[in-house]
Amino acid sequence: MGHSTETVDVTLVEPELVTEVGVDVARDASGRWRHTARWHRPRHDLSPADTTRWSPAN
Repeated sequence: MGHSTETVDVTLVEPELVTEVGVDVARDASGRWRHTARWHRPRHDLSPADTTRWSPAN
């Protein structure tokens, strides 16, 4: 899979809401995701502190 040289602007935020999403890990021949993530529902029973923080190593 190739790497993009495109510059991406990033805005860091403090998480306030946990949501449940569904993803499909299928990729096309270029290595791009074939499907977008789909939002399912808010998880009012969880706080951001209850979740594992994502990092590129995860």
